[in-house]
Amino acid sequence: MNTPPESPDSDRFRDRAFQWLARRGIAPDRISFDDPAQFESSRFLLKWIVIGSLIGVVAGLGALAFSWAIEFSTDLFLGHGAGYIPPMPVGEGDTGIMEIGRPWMIPVVTTLGGLLAGFIVFRWAPEAEGHGTDAAIEAIHHKRAEIDPRIPPIKLIASAITIGSGGSAGREGPTAQISSGFASMLTTWLKLSPEDRRIAVSAGMGAGIGAIFRAPLGGALMSAEILYLHDLEVEVLLPALISSIVGYSVYGYFSGWDPIFGAQPGLGFSDPVTLVWYVVLGLILGLGGLLYSRTFYGVQGVFHRLRVPLWIKPGIGGLLVGLMGLWVAGSLHTGYGWVQMSMTDEIFDIPLWTILVLPFAKILATSFSVGSGGSGGIFGPGMVIGGMLGAAVWRLGDGVVPHMPDSPAPFVIIGMMGLFGSIAHAPFAVMLMVAEMTGNLSLLAPAMITVAVATALVGDATIYRSQLVDRTHAPAHRIRMSFPLLSALSARDAMRPNRLGEAGANPMNGITVDASTPLDDAMQQLAESGESWAIVVDAGRQVGEITNRDALAAYKLMLQRGVRRARALPASSLIVEGVVRRGSPLAGRPLRNAHLPEGALVVSVRRHRETIYPTATTVLQAGDLATFLTPPGNATTVHALLEGRDRGPDEGSPGTATGQEPA
Repeated sequence: MNTPPESPDSDRFRDRAFQWLARRGIAPDRISFDDPAQFESSRFLLKWIVIGSLIGVVAGLGALAFSWAIEFSTDLFLGHGAGYIPPMPVGEGDTGIMEIGRPWMIPVVTTLGGLLAGFIVFRWAPEAEGHGTDAAIEAIHHKRAEIDPRIPPIKLIASAITIGSGGSAGREGPTAQISSGFASMLTTWLKLSPEDRRIAVSAGMGAGIGAIFRAPLGGALMSAEILYLHDLEVEVLLPALISSIVGYSVYGYFSGWDPIFGAQPGLGFSDPVTLVWYVVLGLILGLGGLLYSRTFYGVQGVFHRLRVPLWIKPGIGGLLVGLMGLWVAGSLHTGYGWVQMSMTDEIFDIPLWTILVLPFAKILATSFSVGSGGSGGIFGPGMVIGGMLGAAVWRLGDGVVPHMPDSPAPFVIIGMMGLFGSIAHAPFAVMLMVAEMTGNLSLLAPAMITVAVATALVGDATIYRSQLVDRTHAPAHRIRMSFPLLSALSARDAMRPNRLGEAGANPMNGITVDASTPLDDAMQQLAESGESWAIVVDAGRQVGEITNRDALAAYKLMLQRGVRRARALPASSLIVEGVVRRGSPLAGRPLRNAHLPEGALVVSVRRHRETIYPTATTVLQAGDLATFLTPPGNATTVHALLEGRDRGPDEGSPGTATGQEPA
């Protein structure tokens, strides 16, 4: 990653930020993410209020800049060039349908826009081609959440040109990369941990999407849901909520607070029989999602094999879109205005053939615009495709089949939810986003049926190729979730004596890990570096070396000890957990000298944010959360020892802990 050099002023500002957090008991890079309770702690909250708010401000400002850039580009290319302004939704002007003043200019401006965007992207930031959300997902999973700082501004300019010249693309990808790119730079500047970087970049992605669609709750949930096919990034939720609401507030302050498609207060669900038609709609949307994904990547493959300069390919895609636009004007630009008209009686002003053809034309146009290497998102077009499929189903069934809703709006709104929610594997996020964009939550009941059917039909197919199946497949989680006890060990527990010199020698070549580094983090560093071994240091002095084989041997030994301890206990043993209080006779002494009741075994100790699997030499401290296995008759005695109070007459006498192995 290309990072600009830091200045003394930036160092001083960062130091002041750390001091501000330190006065409140927070070290930004020292909060553990192994403990789910940390996600709701006050320390975690205060830390991410600061970082998330900064990300949110940039997300809101970035969404504003991108919206203004699209407006300017649209007026320049389509307005002045072709004498045409596409219809817009209520929340963005509601311009309605207008005739194209100079139809012959449509292919000219779309081709010119594609060439210009392609030249900008492939000249200065080739990584900015295509749809930005997928690139952000890939960075989170495979690139340590590092985003080249050149990408956000290039993405903004190129995407504004692509959309403004008539290209079929969405606004969410560029805004996601703007805010996630800033989050990446911020965490680099603050020198935060890899876990913090992943959370910040994910939250930034959701904040950008939530801001530009005026859907903060859906955007926040999307940042956690969009990363996997069948999982959630739970630790992202709270930071994403903060950054998303701040981004939405900044964007709304300047652009207004109305939902993009206007409020729809009159809509509701009152006829259970219509669920039959919502099931049918779900089947159609699932098939539409599969067609969208396969067409997009099929067209992308054709353009990749095309033997012409890379920057020319978006121009070819633009030409094809322009020719389509002469036939189906709705295939140009974002297409949101056509969805808006389809929600009202204006649907009857649109020719039936246009309604039936537009979803498929939009699939092709988006594939040409973005799949050719152009810049833009695929989420927005996906909602348009789904909404127009819903409009087509309603229009064909209106007055023909019984129990069809009186208004097309429910089918259009749920169509937007179902198609992209299923093919993006973000059903909950997309349902909430569309509900926020239409100001209506009363359709969520039938929407759940439609989205469930569409999602089941889609299966594991996805529009985002960088998604992973679940967290066990994620490089950031694989070691921790596959070998959970590794987080309880440190590099010191697994290291071997030095091969390359005596203790205290200066570190030689190879990577370096601190002796106190959790073993799962040490293994992760080895995996990411490609090295087979690492130097272990303590206070800057080399104390040993470690390999993956050493780590796995330590892990195996820990498991064997745990099994032997458990077998030494009777089958009726109870789990007793409590905090070691000040004044407890257990505090400040090794377990071998703690005089525990007969048969009691300390199986784990939680100290601050670290889990310790103790041996006979482990010393308990006041404030430790200790977990015991003990026969039922000794449970009360254990509680008394933990709390430092006298035993009652019915409590057992102290004995010797069984199975607590020597170190």
